[in-house]
Amino acid sequence: MPAPRIAKQVGRRAFGLDPANYHSSRPDYPEWVYQTLHSRCGLGHGAVTFEVGAGTGTATRRLLDLGADPLIAVEPDARLADFLRTNNPDRALKVLVSAFEDVELEESAFDLGVSATAFHWLEEDAALRMIARLLHPGGWWAAFWNVYGDDSRPDPFHEATKKLLEGPCSPSAGEHGIPFGLDAKARSAALKRTGAFDIVDVRTSPWSLVLNVDQTMALYGTYSNINVRPDRDALLAEMGRIARDEFGGRVIRNMTTSLYIARRAG
Repeated sequence: MPAPRIAKQVGRRAFGLDPANYHSSRPDYPEWVYQTLHSRCGLGHGAVTFEVGAGTGTATRRLLDLGADPLIAVEPDARLADFLRTNNPDRALKVLVSAFEDVELEESAFDLGVSATAFHWLEEDAALRMIARLLHPGGWWAAFWNVYGDDSRPDPFHEATKKLLEGPCSPSAGEHGIPFGLDAKARSAALKRTGAFDIVDVRTSPWSLVLNVDQTMALYGTYSNINVRPDRDALLAEMGRIARDEFGGRVIRNMTTSLYIARRAG
């Protein structure tokens, strides 16, 4: 039987317990992601941009650095939004505390829309229709993920801890055993169903994340499926014990970064 899913309205607010830890523990995205946004998707000086589920701003800072102006960051969790504002005192940035479905933005006004490891918390088809309305013809949509895990490579730490993590899971787990961010067939089909995009491209790259014990506990402490559990602290302590006693304090997690880009037709 498939594991139950965390309700999307609950999950969207499962990351704000410790924004500073979330920001320092989650890895950044490979530079090729940002360079693709720059070379293909119009990210540059004066690019009118919105970001869906900006969180603490892991991607936001690089978007600003590469010229997004203005950048409207939409984040439903007020704690994460406050952290984002405080750490990015940039005149080009405007932070809106809102669910993306409820935000009011000017239609056909944006060069670029972006979501970084957040889009799985939305109802995909409805959100993509809204995104298409916000982009002007020739504007681009980009959704990307850092996915934890890669079944094509051995993952001993995951095998050693997967029993601990049984229970409700994030929609990032996807369907049929394929993580949401790696299900290229489903994500591409959703973009094409809108009838609004004339180019849809996908790129992925594997890499490895090496963690010590403290880093392991800090990273897992940002996961929604852990933060919603009443035994969160005990679970994290056991994760740390396994990392220390069974892996000698050195954990290697398989990572895959995926990027989906689509151009608004017109």
